[in-house]
Amino acid sequence: MAKLILNRLLLGVLTLFAVSILIFVCTQILPGDVASAVLGQGATPEALVIFRKELGLDVPAYLRYIHWLTGALHGDLGVALTNKRVIVDEVLPRLGNTLFLAGYAALIAIPVAVGLGIFSAINEGKLSDKLANIVTLTAISLPEFFIAYLLIIFMAVDVDWFPSLSTVYKGMPFSERVYQTTLPAITLTLLVAAHMLRMTRSSVLSVMSTPYIEMAFLKGAKRGRVIVRHALPNAAAPIITVVALNLAYLVVGVVVIEAVFVYPGLGQLMVDAVSKRDVPVIQACGLVFAMVFVTLNTLADILVILVNPRLRHKR
Repeated sequence: MAKLILNRLLLGVLTLFAVSILIFVCTQILPGDVASAVLGQGATPEALVIFRKELGLDVPAYLRYIHWLTGALHGDLGVALTNKRVIVDEVLPRLGNTLFLAGYAALIAIPVAVGLGIFSAINEGKLSDKLANIVTLTAISLPEFFIAYLLIIFMAVDVDWFPSLSTVYKGMPFSERVYQTTLPAITLTLLVAAHMLRMTRSSVLSVMSTPYIEMAFLKGAKRGRVIVRHALPNAAAPIITVVALNLAYLVVGVVVIEAVFVYPGLGQLMVDAVSKRDVPVIQACGLVFAMVFVTLNTLADILVILVNPRLRHKR
């Protein structure tokens, strides 16, 4: 088991390394010239040459990648081109806001989705199961920005329960922060809960036809007890995987939601950096998103190994 876990950790590090190369290459091959974009069309050729040298664009790309990666490993992500601020000082507060929103949504989504998934499996084919399927399919089919705007219309404009814009700042009282982020958290919950509910239901039902489940029914156990006591533990591995993937989405996939609600998170920072062509900030945001995604997936793989006896022991 230790060897399996070590392999997963090593694979996670290699994946992150490959993603860092991809992020750097993608930002370098963007059309246009960074110096011209920052200084504007009126910049003189001499000023462009000096600025490119200041940015390090006069050295080969592989040397710039090594310098960037070495700095990132030491916690130095460089300086923003637009405001000359240290990127780490900008990224950390935004990352904290994004993690707060993702954690808030996860606290609602995970128990609701897993609970309703088990409830749907227990009541397979009944009206409640059919309603759950209709609601989840609808939520999955609609674009996330469309769901966000619908919630704004009904819950912010019509009934005025929540603000349409989620403005948070340092030092804000916790209760006020929760109130401000409730609407984007509900939007994220609707997006990820549908996937987790369907996977939980499918995973539980997939083990219902196995011999030990049939034996439990023959002994007179009720369907709910069989599912909770016997089927659910063996269906835990895919449920853990889909929960981890959706947690990763809550962090790295909030770009659209943060843009709709003007929420000051890491996704909003990345959108601003793309509009201003601030390449170092784009690279930093992409690297942080990749680290979160790879870390959560690696943790999911390790949890699956721990809960699955067939992976823990050699055949």
